[in-house]
Order: sequence, then structure tokens, then C-alpha cells
Amino acid sequence: MGKIEIVRTEKSRLNQIDWNNLKFGHYFSDHVFMTDYTNSRWDDGRIIPYGPMEIEPGNCTLHYAQTIFEGLKAFRDVKGGVNIFRPDKNAERLNVSAQRLCIPTYDVNSLIKAMVELVKVDHEFIPKQRGHSLYLRPLVFGISNFLGVHSSSDFRLIIMTSPVASYYPTGLNPVKILVEDQLVRAAKGGVGAAKTGGNYAASLLAGKRASDRGYAQVLWLDALTRELVNEVGAMNIMFLIDDELITPPLDEGTILPGVTRASVLQLARDWGMKVSERGISIAEIADAQSKGKLQEVFGTGTAAVISPVGTLAYKNKEFIINDMKIGPVAQKFYDTITGIQYGEIPDKYGWNVHFQLES
Repeated sequence: MGKIEIVRTEKSRLNQIDWNNLKFGHYFSDHVFMTDYTNSRWDDGRIIPYGPMEIEPGNCTLHYAQTIFEGLKAFRDVKGGVNIFRPDKNAERLNVSAQRLCIPTYDVNSLIKAMVELVKVDHEFIPKQRGHSLYLRPLVFGISNFLGVHSSSDFRLIIMTSPVASYYPTGLNPVKILVEDQLVRAAKGGVGAAKTGGNYAASLLAGKRASDRGYAQVLWLDALTRELVNEVGAMNIMFLIDDELITPPLDEGTILPGVTRASVLQLARDWGMKVSERGISIAEIADAQSKGKLQEVFGTGTAAVISPVGTLAYKNKEFIINDMKIGPVAQKFYDTITGIQYGEIPDKYGWNVHFQLES
């Protein structure tokens, strides 16, 4: 990557933001980074004003969904400057998704550089309130125009940013989750481990059904037996049973390998917890609940970081977890990870990409 060209907007969107009612993904910052892949190479890229793009009706991605994306966050460090949390892992995962969908990969260091430069340009959009952050959304999609099921030859990579509050309006309060035992998210051999738009489109019906019944998300089961837990719609899932932290394994290729998931597992092992990445059935969870051994359930993900689960609903029966309160283990993970993100706790793992802003 050479020098990134920067074209600044003439009219900022800052005054359009209600900082007291941010929501998640509702507002967008002034600029985007954009680079195109043509003639078998990525160009140097440019930072340009956020705005509409012209796309033909024959754009292949509109028809065949050859698109991938990522999500990560930038935070104001309490000691000054900015932290982007684990961008190398998101860049690496973007390339894994790219390979699965026949999309050319993008250099990890170049993507991190582009993210840093974009955040520097739009640093005024990083919220100042604790618990809020600047969400970064890299995405790649085919830009060739044709009808026919084959890979695009040309692609566009965009990084956009959005000042956000918590993913769930209730914040860190426990959410209610509906176990989906009819529809499936992903099957072995499919694209469940890729962060591609089709996975999320496939989840919309189940999500709507759950929302209509008063639940925040669905918990997916495996496609073959409808017995083993996979993941929740917007996050990975973890269970604390008899002091053992259990989460489904990634070896089937049906679960997105979450960056927050990996961070939690590393912390848990460093804290001396018993950790198991193994298959766990909904029947085992119900049995543990009946015996009083199901201590905590929580999701892990970029958007919410840690999301405690207070209720699991399965086959018209609700399991109440920890009296609908956040448990001490989930709270400790949340406090530690967010503490590192905001620079309140020393980053001994080197997870943050830290940089200062020009005065």
C-alpha cells in the first residue's frame, strides 16, 4: 500500500448525531476508506466523503451475495489517544471469509493502516461516554456486472465507521434467548464460519419470530440432530456449569470464530478456570439447570462484548438463569475486556493498536 489519498468532506455530519440516543449502527461518520480490485490487484485506496455509490442493476453481488464483512471497535483511551481492539484478528478473519467466497484477500497490515488513518480523520465521531465506541465495518463485495453463477472479477473493499452505544438497549442486563429447533443457521461444509451476508439473511425469519415472542435473539442448534448448541444470532455462546466454562467447538465449520470469544477463552485459561471447547447439547444444559449446576450463560461478541443470558426458552419451557441477574464470571470478563479497550487496565496481551491524535 502506498500513500492513502484523503479527500475531506465539505459538510460534516457531526451535528446530525444525538449523542444521548446513539443506538447501534444508526449514525455514520463523515468518511469511508475505499479500494478497488481490478486487473488482479488492489489499488492504493483513498479516504473519501461518506455518500451514495452508483451500482448497476446487473451488479453480481445484488444477485449472488458475494460479499463479506467484519466488525470491530475503536475507543478513547483514558490516558489519551485511541485504541482499536484486536484489528489483526478481524483482518485475518476477513481473509478467511474471502477465501471461502472466492474473494481476493487483502494484506492484514494494509487493512490495519487504513483503519487507523480513517479513525484519525473521523476521530471526532468517537464517543466520549464510557460504554460507547466507534464501530468499524470493513466490507468487500463483487462489483462486476453480469448474470451467471460465477465469481466476480472485480471487487470493492470499504471501511465505514459508526458511533455506537450498546448493541442491546438494556445494556449489560440479562437478555431472553429463544432456542430455535426448526430452522438452521449453518451446516457442516457450508459457510457458517465465514462472516458473509447470506448467513445473516438466513437468520432473519427466526429472529423475527423470536422478537415477536419477546426474545432478544435465537440460539441455533446443529443442522443434523437439532440437539447440539451452535451460536446465538449475533454472538458466540458460553455456559458455566459446575465451575466449568463450556463453549461449542469451531472444528465443524458452522460457528463464526469470534474475536471476543477468543479473548474470553484466553483470559479464562490465564485465570486458571476449567475451560472446555466441546459439543454441548440442549439436553445437557436442561439437565444442569434442573440439578442447580447451570451457574451462568452469556454471549460474547464485538457489539455487546459480554451479554448475560437470563432466560433460555426451549419447547415452550423457560429456564431462568441466575435469577435473571448477571453472574460474577460474566461481569469479570466484561470489566476486564472493556478495561483493556479503554486503557484502564494494562494491555499485557498487546491486543490494542494504540495511536495518538494530532493536536
